[in-house]
Amino acid sequence: MTFQPRELFPDRSARDLFGAEVRRHREKADMSLRRLSEVLNYSKSHLARIEAAESLPYDDLPAKLDACFGTDGLFARLHALAKNEPFPGKYRRVVEIESRAVVIEQYISGSASGLLQTPKYAESLMRSVHPHAPHAEIEAMVKARVNRQALLDRPKPPRCWFILDEAVLRRSVGGPEVMRDQLASLIQRGTESHLSIQVLPFSAGEHSEMLGGALTLYTMPEGPQVAYEEGSRSGSIVEDREGVAVRRENYDLLRAMALSPRDSKAMIRAVMKDWTHVDQPGPEHCRVAQE
Repeated sequence: MTFQPRELFPDRSARDLFGAEVRRHREKADMSLRRLSEVLNYSKSHLARIEAAESLPYDDLPAKLDACFGTDGLFARLHALAKNEPFPGKYRRVVEIESRAVVIEQYISGSASGLLQTPKYAESLMRSVHPHAPHAEIEAMVKARVNRQALLDRPKPPRCWFILDEAVLRRSVGGPEVMRDQLASLIQRGTESHLSIQVLPFSAGEHSEMLGGALTLYTMPEGPQVAYEEGSRSGSIVEDREGVAVRRENYDLLRAMALSPRDSKAMIRAVMKDWTHVDQPGPEHCRVAQE
């Protein structure tokens, strides 16, 4: 099957323009990605993600590109602008909406919300989602995710409501210690007056968002709501009134099916104890060790 390079959008951001210029000069020089990676001594997969604006280049790459293509500082200048854009273009508008929202309501089924993740939890998650990404790239993604959480600590933070599927509490991410710290952080966050956390238990059965990954509703200062649906590899913003209304109803039904914030806190504490027992040797283990 013939390889089809991903479509680029150079007019979307400096980050996208950087990637598009890499591809343009590479193709102009009649170089494949593999050949360019050999010349620059750089990961081919990382170069592919840079061209698609999915990753930022390391600080040493712009100079290497300028030397390779004779572009007289073009990539150095583009990199200076691109570094101010920690999120890929396809997520940047969502982050901008999130930063302006006065109310954020989210249901998430597979992992803790990005706004609630501890750094170690976020790192473990990023490593599983991007198994071939270099350590520095993982660090940059974790930093960008954790920095988003600053909006929760603003003098006037948004009113936040999180509904977490029970799977979020029970699926191991990073191991027992990381999970205990993550659940402890959820309990702590749940004590803040502007933030509510509910758990949707397995016993609630089937529901309208079972086939999705995450549903978020943003209420903007001027009044209208925006919905955002996200899967494992893609996301879509919904702004039309009817589309948002359907998702509003789905979210309200999930909230009605979920445990109360108080009962949710009790469940999180109980699951924390389960994670404590996971890495402690039981009686059978101790007896074998003594023998």
